Amino acid sequence: MSILWQARFFTTVNHLRDLPRTHVPEIAFAGRSNAGKSTAINTLCNQKKLCFASKTPGRTQHINYFSIGGAHVAMHRKDETKVDEIRAMLVDLPGYGYAEVPGAAKNHWNQLLGAYVQRRTQLAALVLIMDARRPFTDLDIQMLEWFAPSGRPIHCILTKADKLNNNESANALRHAKTVLERYKDDQGPLFPYSVQLFSALKRIGIEEADATVRALLGLDQELPAAVADNADTDSIADADAIADADHAALPDSDANPV
Repeated sequence: MSILWQARFFTTVNHLRDLPRTHVPEIAFAGRSNAGKSTAINTLCNQKKLCFASKTPGRTQHINYFSIGGAHVAMHRKDETKVDEIRAMLVDLPGYGYAEVPGAAKNHWNQLLGAYVQRRTQLAALVLIMDARRPFTDLDIQMLEWFAPSGRPIHCILTKADKLNNNESANALRHAKTVLERYKDDQGPLFPYSVQLFSALKRIGIEEADATVRALLGLDQELPAAVADNADTDSIADADAIADADHAALPDSDANPV
């Protein structure tokens, strides 16, 4: 059983000032509203309704946190989450790219998403969820370029791979890798990256995605007692310090990702 199966809802956030003041690593899942992000998270966590998949794409407007550790969901679904025993957080970001979302909501999401991925200290990596039939749309590129300056890892999950034949699958992987390879300078790649195919329906790529997420969060490592008892408070992001970004213009903010 994967430790990701312990995931349970922790909190929902609509403003940066309300981000949890936890010190554990976070991995964020981002993607277009119709890319299958909620399904991918639910599949990785082996829970059908952990992450809400709205019938109206673009409806979910909040950052949703799911804790790993501190509670054993499969055994005691109603037991209290012990915050000091949480090992990591899965973070579901609002889906972007739905045209019928009102302009005010788009602007809010633009600022919320951009500020979170650029400034959140605890954010260890980004999982970019994309439809394998059309990876790296302009909006996916915008998200990628928000996150790229951090130098942190990006793992791309190409969903709905069951809809592609072998040749199309190979082309999708090749295209995604070509896009990612562009982000380099004289010293090499700007960030570590990986790409995989995924299908919840056909159970394609689940083990690979599970292993990658666990590795990026450091969940495969034993937690030293000294670390468990005395968290390094220097690593705790100051939510107040980034709250101003909730209403501030971000770089290239005229390119709305929603």
